Amino acid sequence: MPDAAAAGSGGGRGPESLDKVLAEAAREMGASVTAVYLPAVDEPVLRLAVLGGLPWEISLPWARVALTAASPVSDAVRERRLVWIGGAQDMARRYPRLSLVVPYRFSLAAAPITTGEEVWGGLVLQWPASHPAQLSVREREAMTGLCLRLGLLLRRAAADGRPVRAGGVPRVLPPLRARPAAAAEAQSAVDFAERFPGGCCSLDVDGRITFATTTAARLLGYDVHDLLGTKPWEALPWLDDPTAEDSYRAALVSREPTSFTALRPPDQWLSFRLHPDASGISVYIAPTHSAHAHAPLTGPPTGPRRPRPAAAATPGRAATLYHLMHLAATLTEAVGVRDVVDLVAEQLPTAFGARALALMTTEDGRLRIIGHRGYSADLMQRLDAAPLTSDTPAVRTLTTGIPGFFATFADLRRAYPSAVLQDGMAAWAFLPLITSGRPVGSLVLAYDRPRPFAPEERAVLTSTAGLIAQALDRARLYDTKHRLVHNLQAGLLPHTLPRVPGLDVAARYLPATRGMDIGGDFYDLIRLDATTVAATIGDVQGHNVNAAALMGQVRTAVHANAGGAPDEVLARTNRLLTDLDPGLFTSCLYVHLDLTAHLACLASAGHPPPLLRHPDGRVEVLRVPPGLLLGIEPDAAYESVEIPLPPGSVLVLYTDGMVEAPGIDIDDAVNALARELGRTGPGTMNALADALVRHARRSTPRSDDIALLLIHPI
Repeated sequence: MPDAAAAGSGGGRGPESLDKVLAEAAREMGASVTAVYLPAVDEPVLRLAVLGGLPWEISLPWARVALTAASPVSDAVRERRLVWIGGAQDMARRYPRLSLVVPYRFSLAAAPITTGEEVWGGLVLQWPASHPAQLSVREREAMTGLCLRLGLLLRRAAADGRPVRAGGVPRVLPPLRARPAAAAEAQSAVDFAERFPGGCCSLDVDGRITFATTTAARLLGYDVHDLLGTKPWEALPWLDDPTAEDSYRAALVSREPTSFTALRPPDQWLSFRLHPDASGISVYIAPTHSAHAHAPLTGPPTGPRRPRPAAAATPGRAATLYHLMHLAATLTEAVGVRDVVDLVAEQLPTAFGARALALMTTEDGRLRIIGHRGYSADLMQRLDAAPLTSDTPAVRTLTTGIPGFFATFADLRRAYPSAVLQDGMAAWAFLPLITSGRPVGSLVLAYDRPRPFAPEERAVLTSTAGLIAQALDRARLYDTKHRLVHNLQAGLLPHTLPRVPGLDVAARYLPATRGMDIGGDFYDLIRLDATTVAATIGDVQGHNVNAAALMGQVRTAVHANAGGAPDEVLARTNRLLTDLDPGLFTSCLYVHLDLTAHLACLASAGHPPPLLRHPDGRVEVLRVPPGLLLGIEPDAAYESVEIPLPPGSVLVLYTDGMVEAPGIDIDDAVNALARELGRTGPGTMNALADALVRHARRSTPRSDDIALLLIHPI
């Protein structure tokens, strides 16, 4: 599959093919930020493909969004609906993790990019804080049209055999400007700015100084040409405070003016006022007063000329804090080891400016590499499975629990004389992954330039490794439990359905997308004799090992009683469950099929109503009298209903995961499923089962298991 660059070469089918549409939409709709997410090829995630209005660094924590995650774009794509966030309070209530990391005022809309049944990705538009709390009808219609235009572009590219894919980094759109500047205006613009009594400078979207007046340079303590191209909070040590960079981020994201004060040593207080627009930020700098200093700067700095400010060796403190907050919050939602590895590999290198990363755990006396980024697969294969007796920095860090920091290869060689430079890097941090006093692995961060590793950075890196260790330990425990319960459930559900002459049947089981991926949904088809068959479907309350174990008992009890009248089968199964007193209740539907008479007899224990598609295509919701759930009352009675089941009809049995979702009326959802059954043309039961499952995924956020059993007399 081509990457973003390859897809875009030669035929205009890369992410750049979306540029014009997005730029037009931003101008017409007044959006300050535009973003397009495209699905990854080999995993259920959305990747940021095109970004406009924000720098890549700020958006990096959301460059990769799992489809199952709670975020506006993943919810929009998964549920195929528009998601609107009307402000900071709405964001904090619905997406607290996102609100924690981006605590600014703005409005946001996310929508799926679709053409018909095909979902091509997700669109995100963001507006300044001044936008009304509600999205207007015109804006909704414009966003729908924009998604359709993008969908058609993406579908056309796929049809040409060159689908658009997100690359390693998104394509960043050029900033929108009010108007281009003529060459003759340049000197006039400089003269205009120089006349102001305070200092003026301009930051581009990335936060770099692109223009400064002589007064601004004097107030900051440097010459103009020394400041150009630098980020103030990285180049000026006294501005390396989270307040300065946070103010820049707040202005850029909310598109509202912000201000802060800072102390330029030894005693000069300066006020900074930031005024943003789509092209960057204008900054006004002026001397101010504080309780500690009152003397304004009236002339150039005294003493020897200051050297040109150097680019910071590490990201600004605010950027590091944002990355760490996002990483910590995200790790709390990571489920398995694979989730932890992907999150760490995605976010950590950029947060600390590393070029490469390797994550290792112990296994059978060896150090196994479970994830990496920036290293070649061939190198990782050669270094994998190092014995814990070897004298390497990764092993020593693991066994001693002491981190190792090597600013240069010479430093590494002094500590490990036999070391050979294999990765082409220039500096390394080897960090122990320790939880509850027990080492669980090692983390290696590698840099392509020498790095001094200041004490503050060493402390942050070591603390970060501790967070990762705790998440990794939880994830390994989860994976162990998951394998146990998955094997248990797989053993309890039928591996295959019996072949019955005269019947075309199909079944589907999909675990819930969250939690332990195990529940109590079950189905079965039981061949009784040459002309009679029993079918059952049910749902045990809960999503844990107890629910799965009880599901096996219910299925066994139904098997043991199969062949009797449906009402009697449920009554006997119910008495068994109440005697066991499991503390869980079960819904169940049992069907007795007479293939000769073409009749079906049904009884229900509080289960959703089955659907019947007649041979002429008409669909009926079968209102079987709902008895009590199994396991509540030992003497509960159930009522049977007999219906004709002629050749060409389809009987659909399902669990509530197909139709139940928060805020959706259950009867409306059942009727919608019935309409989908009626719309689906003739075909195999397997094709029909897939169509119904797709409908369930589109129409409801799937937080429960799904079981589906289709029965088609032929």
